[in-house]
Amino acid sequence: MTIEITTDSRATDEQELASVSETRSAGHLIVAQLEREGVERVYGVPGESYLDVLDGLHDSSIETVITRHEGGAAFMALAEGRLTGRAGVAMVTRGPGAANAFIAVHTAWQDATPMVLFVGLIPVSDRGREAFQEFDLTGWFGSTAKHVTTLDDPSSAARVVTEAMRIARSGRPGPVVIGLPEDVIRLSAEGATTLEPTVAAGAEAGATAVEELVARLARSERPVVVVGGEGWSAETGRTLVDWAERHCIPVLADFRAYDAVPHDGAYVGALGYGRADHAADLFDDADLLVFIGTSRTDVLSDGYRLGHDAATVVVLPGEPSGHSGRLDQLIASDAANLVARLPQSLGVTFDESRLQRARDAHLRFSTPSPTRDAATPAEEYVDLTEVMAVLREELTSDAVITFGAGNHAIWPARYLPHHAPATLVAPRNGAMGMGIPAAVAASLALPGREVVSIAGDGCFMMNGQEIATAVGYDAPFIAIVVDNGVFATIREHQEAHYPGRPSGTHLTNPDFAALARSYGAYGETVAHSADFRDAYRRARSSGRPAVLHLRQDPAVRAPSTAV
Repeated sequence: MTIEITTDSRATDEQELASVSETRSAGHLIVAQLEREGVERVYGVPGESYLDVLDGLHDSSIETVITRHEGGAAFMALAEGRLTGRAGVAMVTRGPGAANAFIAVHTAWQDATPMVLFVGLIPVSDRGREAFQEFDLTGWFGSTAKHVTTLDDPSSAARVVTEAMRIARSGRPGPVVIGLPEDVIRLSAEGATTLEPTVAAGAEAGATAVEELVARLARSERPVVVVGGEGWSAETGRTLVDWAERHCIPVLADFRAYDAVPHDGAYVGALGYGRADHAADLFDDADLLVFIGTSRTDVLSDGYRLGHDAATVVVLPGEPSGHSGRLDQLIASDAANLVARLPQSLGVTFDESRLQRARDAHLRFSTPSPTRDAATPAEEYVDLTEVMAVLREELTSDAVITFGAGNHAIWPARYLPHHAPATLVAPRNGAMGMGIPAAVAASLALPGREVVSIAGDGCFMMNGQEIATAVGYDAPFIAIVVDNGVFATIREHQEAHYPGRPSGTHLTNPDFAALARSYGAYGETVAHSADFRDAYRRARSSGRPAVLHLRQDPAVRAPSTAV
């Protein structure tokens, strides 16, 4: 078809606006298709480049959550995708807006999380002229998104949306980016209607593949299962842990995929940054590694150093992107389908004492014990190990934990157990600034659930302004801000490689409790570890978004490794 676009595509006279309101424009069709896809909310920062979509949202059943920064909006969409399994949706404007959202797209790509990002673009007639905020959508996002497309045909709006939602969820999930030229979305869709949502078919493990896996297990002596990725349900996680326990097969979790399975039975800990030595040794000593929902990547394997010689089975619905080392069998299946097909009996039971030793080591490592902690801080600082001990007692079993990146994240990763999926949102690519936006999205997407964000001072200040969004949309959660006045992870590396020469890692911080109160949230400073429990209860009973400001000893980098 031929698209007729006026030379002055920014004209806003009353006659044009009246015409747009009387016909179904491409922008309105986008909103209608999102409604049909079951989208409950979109996150964004408004921009003149996608005004017609915003107009369509005015009368929509979809809630429009306006954030204070595009990075916050995109992180919220990512978090919703992680927690619900449906692609979260964010909307931003061209150029600077798209640049601000890029961090979450990279996170969604490396974390394999479904999300769809709509980006307003310059008018078609202005392309290639270095117009205001012009940029190359595919050039920017092509290397870090699963799919990038631009809507140039208004009648294709519904098709583009439903395909994006399917692509984001299917196979290896990931981010999809859709460009919306501001003039095209105002054009009539010429009678086009919404489409039936395309179902993302799950990948199913064939009988032959399962039989081969069972035969490999029967021939092994020291198998280990490693779980991770997206798409875990309570039933799948419970079934796998019980099956593994019955056969005495230890189960480890990938980095920041700690909620894939419940932390009991055959579960013996996690790999990656902050992992226990017993977990690394168990992984490296295995003669068969079965990865379900993930694969052997650099973080999981301590920089490609562990577990590369063991016989390896990878179970993934798509290609094993990022997998390194030996690969003996690739099963194209999602976790649910594979786990459901595992036989009740393998005809062999592995070393029960091996599993018990691993389980005991995990319990010692993951149980906070401030009295044994050699890194207990000075009296004027709060001991995070004691804080974690309190949280283990206070949190509900289905509480959602969020955090970004930094040394502060080592404590919740080590000490806070998970009993069900959709209870953790944390960046597997190490992106700072994700914890607070993720907590906002968790509160909105899972109303009634307890939500707690553990935030470092550096991480909090990258998107802490989204506390205002939480207040504005009545999205209560508790942010525990760990204030040590330093980029602790980088300082730790400096101390190891450039001792006595700290550089570029000092932070000057505000009064975080006062900052929270200025937004209309609950804010309190906790000066002593013994005061934390009561402060936490006050924050929870406030019914508002809350910030608890904890000052941590700058010399403490992580919990003690003593067990």
